[in-house]
Amino acid sequence: MTALGVDLLLLAAFAFAASIGAHYTGACMGMPYAARAITAKRALLLMALLAFVGAALASRAVEQTVGHGILGGGPVTIGLALSILVVALALTSAYNFLALPTSTIQILVFSAVGAGLAAGVPVHWSTIGTLLLVWASAPLVAIGAGYLVIRIIDRWKPAASTPGPLAPMAAAGLVAVGAGASFAMGANDVANASGAFVMTGVLGLFAAALVGGVGLAMGILTWGRPLLERVAFGLVRLDPRMAIASQLVQAGVILAFVTVGYFTSINQALVGAMVGVGLARQRSTVKWATIRDLLGGWALGPTSGLALGFALTWVLRTQGWV
Repeated sequence: MTALGVDLLLLAAFAFAASIGAHYTGACMGMPYAARAITAKRALLLMALLAFVGAALASRAVEQTVGHGILGGGPVTIGLALSILVVALALTSAYNFLALPTSTIQILVFSAVGAGLAAGVPVHWSTIGTLLLVWASAPLVAIGAGYLVIRIIDRWKPAASTPGPLAPMAAAGLVAVGAGASFAMGANDVANASGAFVMTGVLGLFAAALVGGVGLAMGILTWGRPLLERVAFGLVRLDPRMAIASQLVQAGVILAFVTVGYFTSINQALVGAMVGVGLARQRSTVKWATIRDLLGGWALGPTSGLALGFALTWVLRTQGWV
């Protein structure tokens, strides 16, 4: 373990964390911003703070899963961890450039699997199988929960037939659920980047989460604005009540899995919740063409991560760097 290798690992992990933070600005704060409940600057500041807090306080179980539950055989080499991070960072950055939401979690996990296969490192297939079940079930749970939550809310207080100006209570509710989603994102996603520290034994769980949390916050503040609008404006026509229900369900689903050590896609949970509330309203609310585009991105992310992770690690291994 050379000092240069550790420095490169820190740099790659920090850059990946920043890319992740920017990637999820739309999923966490896009709706409050779209409804003009909060300005873009304040939305990004609030999200950066809550993402850091979520990473610092609630990511330990997921850090453990990423650090020790994906690849086996003891601590992995710095070179292998760098290969995983470089592939995941490159793919996430490409999706950010295209403003196409995808799952950084699925990219990271399959980049690790591809790299592990190329390096001859054991893969914990039981963990991968569990994660696949979590990823398949989370959007379905969110659809059902979104449907039920908006039906309960509408029964309690019927929706107005003609939308009016955003009420202060609705604005506060939108900002609150956006803040909750930001906390959940920090807890859920920080290990994508900082789990490499745990894999290699460079840092412990808490220190890794702190470094990753700072990276998330920096990415939100410096690169988050272009991604802030995509999900809220491009996917579904939501009134404030539907938006509150969607993000409440999103945060609840994410945190439920995080507490037991498994992470799932922020975007997929949100899309599932948005589909559920749209169906509950029994009108043409969901923009299915955009959903098809998102599904394409989600399919491409894991497969490209697997292929590129294998290819890069194979090349590095032939050169004696892994």
